[in-house]
Amino acid sequence: MLNRRHFVALAGAAAIAISAAMPALAQNPIIIKFSHVVAPDTPKGKGAAKFKELAEQYTDGKVKVEIYPNSQLYKDKEELEALQLGAVQMLAPSLAKFGPLGVQQFELFDLPMLFKDRDDLRKITEGEVGKTLLGMLDAKGIKGLAYWDNGFKIMTANSPVVHTDDFLGLKMRIQSSKILEAQFEALGAVPQVMAFSEVYQALQTGVVDGTENTPSNTYTQRVNEVQKYATVSNHGYIGYAVIVNKAFWDGLPEDVRTNLDKAMAESTEYANSIAEEENKTALEAMRADGATEFHDQTEEERAEWFEVLKPVHEEMADRIGADLIQQAYAELGIQ
Repeated sequence: MLNRRHFVALAGAAAIAISAAMPALAQNPIIIKFSHVVAPDTPKGKGAAKFKELAEQYTDGKVKVEIYPNSQLYKDKEELEALQLGAVQMLAPSLAKFGPLGVQQFELFDLPMLFKDRDDLRKITEGEVGKTLLGMLDAKGIKGLAYWDNGFKIMTANSPVVHTDDFLGLKMRIQSSKILEAQFEALGAVPQVMAFSEVYQALQTGVVDGTENTPSNTYTQRVNEVQKYATVSNHGYIGYAVIVNKAFWDGLPEDVRTNLDKAMAESTEYANSIAEEENKTALEAMRADGATEFHDQTEEERAEWFEVLKPVHEEMADRIGADLIQQAYAELGIQ
C-alpha cells in the first residue's frame, strides 16, 4: 500500500510528465529554461542568447526563453537528469557527456585525426551520421536539435611536439576519456586526468609537461604563458549538442516548433561562426605574444600522426560501433 509520502512523490512526477508533454496547455507563454555550464560571453553563451532572441521573435512572444549560465541551476553531472525529469527544457552539454547515459557512440567525435578541417566536420554534423547519433537520444527521453562548435585542438608542451616520437614519455593532461587516454598512450606519452582549473599550475610546476585544447581555451586559461611550444594540429574536436526534453518538444504546437527550429538553425550558424572567430583571434594573439613557439602541421606530418593514431579508432570500435566508424569513414573519404 502507498503511504502519503510515496503518493505525493508519484503525483509530483506525474505532474512533471504532463506539464512537459503539454506545454501549450500548462502555461502561456511557453517557458523554455535553457541551462548551461559556461559563461555568457563564450560562443555557447552567445549562441544561447541568440536563440532566446530569435525564438521569442519568431513565435511572436508565444515562447519565453530563460537562460541560466555558469551552472546556476545544475552542474555538469546533474543537468542531464534534470532535463530527463523536465526540470529544465534545454541544454547544450559537451558531446563527451553522453557516455553515462549509455550513448557512447558520441565518442566518435573524440577520435583523433578524424577530421581534417571544418568542411569534414560538417559532413558529419550536418549529414546522416550526425542525424543517427542525435536520434539515439530519443530512447532516453531527449531530442537532439543541433551541434555547436567549441573548436579544433592544438598540442602544447615544453618541448617540441612536431613528430609522433616527440611525445615519448611526456606527461600530458587530459580530461577524463578512454579515447584521449588511448590517444596519448599510442603516442608513447603518459596521460594524466586533471580538472581544467588545475592545468595552469600543473604546467607551471612541471607536474605535467603538456596538454591539448582549443586555441580559445588555451588562451583564456593563459596556458601559452607556461608552454614553450605548440603545434597547430587540429588533431581533435570539442563540441556540444543542443538538446531538449523530448516530451516537452513533441507536445509543442506545430507552428511553435517550426519557428523554434528556424531559430535554432540560425543561432547554430551564429554560435559556430563565433567559435571559429574566437579560436582564430586567440591563435593570432598567442603567436603575437611570443611566449610560445608555434608550428603549423604539414600534410606529411599529419599523415605520420594519422598512421600512429588510427589504431585508436580500431581499439574503440567496440565502444563506438564499427559500423558507425565505417559510415563516418565513407562520408570523409578515409580508407
